[in-house]
Amino acid sequence: MASITGKVVLITGGSRGIGAATARLAAQAGFRVCISYHSAQGAAEGVVDAIRRSGGQALAVSCDVADESDIVALFEAVDREFGRLDALVNNAGVLELQSRVEHMQAARLQRIFATNVTGSFICAREAIKRMSTRHGGQGGVIVNLSSIASRLGAPAEYVDYAASKAAIDTLTIGLAKEVAAEGIRVNAVRPGVIDTEIHASGGEPGRVDRVKDSVPMLRGGQPEEVAQAVMWLLSAQSSYVAGAIIDVTGGR
Repeated sequence: MASITGKVVLITGGSRGIGAATARLAAQAGFRVCISYHSAQGAAEGVVDAIRRSGGQALAVSCDVADESDIVALFEAVDREFGRLDALVNNAGVLELQSRVEHMQAARLQRIFATNVTGSFICAREAIKRMSTRHGGQGGVIVNLSSIASRLGAPAEYVDYAASKAAIDTLTIGLAKEVAAEGIRVNAVRPGVIDTEIHASGGEPGRVDRVKDSVPMLRGGQPEEVAQAVMWLLSAQSSYVAGAIIDVTGGR
């Protein structure tokens, strides 16, 4: 990929997994990188240190994307540090312990949707304010992280998480049409079963091994494989792509 030195990308939830893999690849491509993290400060600082040791520029900022004021402060930190924003990767997401819908409480649903849906909307809002030609910006790119769960429903496990990611699919399609004429391309990547720490959050660290036989490629994916798709959407190689949702699912 050609160098795009000087451009700035903000990756929410960039301390681990797909977010961290995307941060590393973005730095290699010449982006200046800001990652946000909620609780994994050490991991976030590790990502930033690795980028800096390789000659890149990076910043880690604490942010709970379920908190609107935290999001505003995150974008203001990008303004202060880099003075511009060219791309947003809406990666931060949470799930809770596997459960059937009949056992779910409203508080659980509120936590899931506050981070996965509302947080993504507010981050997109702040990015648009900075990138849209309507507001004096120079255009940019938003890539949302969805999930194959939005198509499969995740029965008896994470129907709430699946529903939140279905909302991300709809956000991607609608927002892409809303801001395309303002120089902003909006797309999404929809990962399948990926070997990250999120499965431990759901109470089953070994979930990838359990379900891999349901994947046509008979394996789980790696964070870097998803990050490569994100990077293509961030690049000029996808200059006529808007409103697309790319499955990275091993054929599932």
